[in-house]
Amino acid sequence: MIKSLSLFTLLFCFTLNMQAANLKPFTANTATPPLKLTDLQGKTHDLKDYRGQVVLLQFWATYCGPCRKEMPSMNNMIKKMGDTPFTILAVDMGETEAEVKQFVKEVKPEFSILMDESGKSISDWQVFAAPSNFIIDPTGKIRYTLFGGVEWDSDEIINKLKELAPI
Repeated sequence: MIKSLSLFTLLFCFTLNMQAANLKPFTANTATPPLKLTDLQGKTHDLKDYRGQVVLLQFWATYCGPCRKEMPSMNNMIKKMGDTPFTILAVDMGETEAEVKQFVKEVKPEFSILMDESGKSISDWQVFAAPSNFIIDPTGKIRYTLFGGVEWDSDEIINKLKELAPI
């Protein structure tokens, strides 16, 4: 019984740490790289067009287990953000449209999936792992980063993002 309780406590703490996976303040003194990509419907998205909103920019891949697992929490995140000017742009990391469409059919993300088959944005943003996340404030400045999966709909994350939003 004690062994089971200890294991439960350990797993509970690990889960809390995963959920509270800290958004790391972005302290580099560099400009936000450009991003202009097309989504699966053929619409072009330019990061500059999202000024005035908080943006979660995620680089992901269909083969990434944490990416698949966290996308439902990203859908929930959109609902929890309510009237806050907020958007998610999820950039696929160099896969084919057929691979991405199959993934989207299974996972059903409720946000824009952008295609980067050439991988240029991965280089521009210096992405080295999937998922790689950047929180961009309404002025277009990167405020937080997070590498790895997280439950995006946690109250801690939602509150931090709402604090960035214009009043």
